[in-house]
Amino acid sequence: MSEYILIWLGVANGIAFGLMVADKRRAEAGTRRISEGTLLGWAWLGGAIGTYAASRVVRHKTRKQPFAGKMVLLCAAEIVLLGLWALDLLDPIVAAALAYLPPSA
Repeated sequence: MSEYILIWLGVANGIAFGLMVADKRRAEAGTRRISEGTLLGWAWLGGAIGTYAASRVVRHKTRKQPFAGKMVLLCAAEIVLLGLWALDLLDPIVAAALAYLPPSA
């Protein structure tokens, strides 16, 4: 399972990075842009680090609010979750949260 999660995170971050770079190029060329919803959607799906990295590398959407704030928040959340997962602290937190759910019928 861990292998698949790492593969997904790599793919999602690669796609998010590529979309940010493509949007920057489109902005410079004055052509149709990639929507902020799409960019943040890929950040939400695990590509937050790639989105943030691309914003710094190509200097894109670093000052646009609320996009930049949401991007930083998602990146921080992804880093915290990855840290908890790497330290094997995520499973007990999820198990404790699931214990509060009512049993299925």
